[in-house]
Parts: sequence; C-alpha cells; structure tokens
Amino acid sequence: MDTTKIFKAYDVRGTYPDQLNDRLARAIGSAFAKFVNSPRIVIARDMRPSGVTMCAAFAEGARSMGVEVIDLGLASTDFLYFAAGHLDAPGAMFTASHNPAQYNGIKMCLAGAKPIGVESGLVEIEAWANEFYETPATGALASYSELDLMGEWVKHVLSFADSSKFRPLKIVADTANGMGGFIAPKIFAGLPFDVEIIYEELDGTFPNHPADPLDAKNLVDLQKRVLEVGADIGLAFDGDADRVFLIDEKAQPISGSTTTAMVAAAMLRKNPGATILYNLICSKSVPAVIAEGGGKAVRTRVGHSYIKQQMAETGAVFGGEHSGHYYYRDNYRADSGIITAMVVLQLLSESDLALSELVAPFNRFAASGEINTVVASPANSVAVIAQKLKEQGVNVDMLDGMTADYGTWWFNLRPSNTEPLLRLNVEAPNEKECQQRVDEVLLMIKEV
Repeated sequence: MDTTKIFKAYDVRGTYPDQLNDRLARAIGSAFAKFVNSPRIVIARDMRPSGVTMCAAFAEGARSMGVEVIDLGLASTDFLYFAAGHLDAPGAMFTASHNPAQYNGIKMCLAGAKPIGVESGLVEIEAWANEFYETPATGALASYSELDLMGEWVKHVLSFADSSKFRPLKIVADTANGMGGFIAPKIFAGLPFDVEIIYEELDGTFPNHPADPLDAKNLVDLQKRVLEVGADIGLAFDGDADRVFLIDEKAQPISGSTTTAMVAAAMLRKNPGATILYNLICSKSVPAVIAEGGGKAVRTRVGHSYIKQQMAETGAVFGGEHSGHYYYRDNYRADSGIITAMVVLQLLSESDLALSELVAPFNRFAASGEINTVVASPANSVAVIAQKLKEQGVNVDMLDGMTADYGTWWFNLRPSNTEPLLRLNVEAPNEKECQQRVDEVLLMIKEV
C-alpha cells in the first residue's frame, strides 16, 4: 500500500477506498496506539459515509494493541480536540474537512490536544502503519465504549462568552451539510438569537455546495439569505466545523485576517499584555492591532501543528490564521469555529454598530487571497525568486516559503505540501495596486 500520497504535513487524507481504506485504517489505528503509548484513546468522525467503517477498523487496530477506545460518535473536529483535552487522552478524528465527498482522512493529536504533524510523530506512525498493513496486530481486543460529552462541550464553548451580554441578533449559518449542522443547534439552544441554519442536514455527499468557505463560490447562498432576511451576521462553517468565516449584514465576506485582528483586540482587553500569534500570510493589520492593544505579536508558519506548538512555548492566549482557523489557550490551544462565533457574537451584541462598521477599523489593506500556480519544482521556484530579490536589496525572509516585504506591500510564496503548486498571497494598500502586484509576482514565477 502506497501511503506517501496520503500522509500530509498535518494529517492523513486521501480518496476512499483507493488511497485510504478500512484495512489501512486498522493499520493506522495500531500504529497510532503504538506511537501514543497511552492506556486509552478517544475517536470521533464526521458525516462522511466511509467514516463509519473506517472508524470501526481504526478502533479495532488500536484495541488489538491493548488500548481502550472511547468513541464520541459524530463530532466536529474541535469537539474531538476538546475531548482529548478534557479526558487527557490522545485522539483521532475521521474527517477530510473541506475536501470533496470521495475523500476521507484522520486528524490525530496527543493527550491534551497536543498536535501530531510531520515533525511530531506522523512519520513514525506512517512507518508503523505500513508494517501493520502487511502484518496486522493480533492481540486480545481491549475494551470499547461510547461516550456522550456533548453537555460538557456546550458548557465549554459558552464559557468563552458572557451570554448575559447577548442581544437578539438575527443569524444565518450555512453548515454546508457538514458537522456544523450537528453542533450549532446544540450550542445556540437557549441563547437569545434568531438563528436560521441552511443546509443543516448531515450529508457527506455535499449535495448543495462544497463545504469550503475559503472559496467565494460557496458563500453565495449564505450571502443571498443574509440579504433576504436582513440578518445581522452570516456564519459559514467548513465540513468538520473547526473553521468559521463571517459575512456582514451587507453580505460582504470578512477575511480571516480581519477576524483575527478583531478577536485579538478583544482578547487583549481581557488579557492585558498577552502574547498573540498570527501566521505569516495574515494581513499586516494583525500585528499592528496587537501592538496598539499593548500585546506581543508573534509571527508563525502556516499550519495548526506549528501554531499549537508555538502557543505552548510562548504562553500565547490566542492565535489566528488567514484561512479561518482560530486558536485559544483556554481551549487546549486548539482551534474552534464555534468558539470564535461566540466571541464575535458577544462583540457584536455589546456594540451599537453593524458588523461592517465593527470590523472597519481592522480592515486596513487589500489582499489577493491565495493564488495557486502549477510549476515543475515549487521549492526551486521559491529559491530562485528569493535569491534574485535578495540581490536587488529586497527584504526577504524564509520562515515558510519566502516573504518579500517592500514596505508598502508584500507577498508570500509557499510550496504546497502535496501538489506541484506555488501558493501566492499578496497584500497592498488598495485593490488596484494589489492586482498590479499580483501580476508582477506571477510574471516572476513564469520567468523562473
């Protein structure tokens, strides 16, 4: 079995059943149990049909290594991370997040929701999984049980906001037939909001649109509904509901950077002088807002395993990514879409402003969004362009791919972890210049 294509930088992901199947899931379960060396683990799955048998196979593989398995059943990824923290047990979540229906995957973590990535255990798990695929573990099966932690999860989520401050806002949430449709109604129950959820039914075939809110095409239905009903805010969740994107009352999307800046400012009011992380494709408005709020801004690589590790090292209270992942120290340093929704809903409730007005001070630049270009060798393209710009005296750093900072504008080029793609992000003072700079960088890439 070729596992090189499915073991990614932060998780396991591939098409079912050709790249990822039940037999391999069992082998990965055994490998995970061996790696974590814990008496028990917790597992959960999203709504994808293949998750039922894959989860059962993974559990059997772990149990054959003498490890007790606690099954949460259907869950969002942030719910699984909470369980790994709450139970102090390693966890495995079966999901392919925003990927199309034919995909599935496994996100794994250590006890306390500590991340497992390519630099923190995935390489070893892959090697052992290949061994167990050829020679399955055959020990006596340890115990298996199902556990309902929903009540504890709801209480935990609500602890991030003061519900007495909530006012009767009109909310439309698009859960895209993903796990948000399972989680959101339970969180919102009893709160003074008028909530409408579109595409609430769990359906891993995604009959309405892909569960990827980073793609503007998938926001159209939500934007239309926000305008139709005069909603105060729209919430767009991805497939496993660990990410959320905001839509204002004018149906305009709010970038992950702007949300990061707004939440960072709120966190600093509660935690004066705190450290806050932001990844290197976030807007320059983020570190500016953190500095203005008296906090310490720390720039990180892209990716949850890096951010969680750096949160642990720095004691950061919050971290944000432009892609819609928001991490909280008090959530075991894990990311959560629904916690972020609660934080934002309190900010909106406490303000007399519309959401578009509330976010305006944090929205200071024009951004390109991520632009992918197919190249023969992404790493070589980055190296050649970086060297050329350094020779021209441009301020270049190589933290994650390369970032070239010209003062008034900047761009980052990163190789994809999985495909022959270069990922480009550009930020400039206004839309016109941003497009001009995008064209310039795309020409640089073409000339390599």
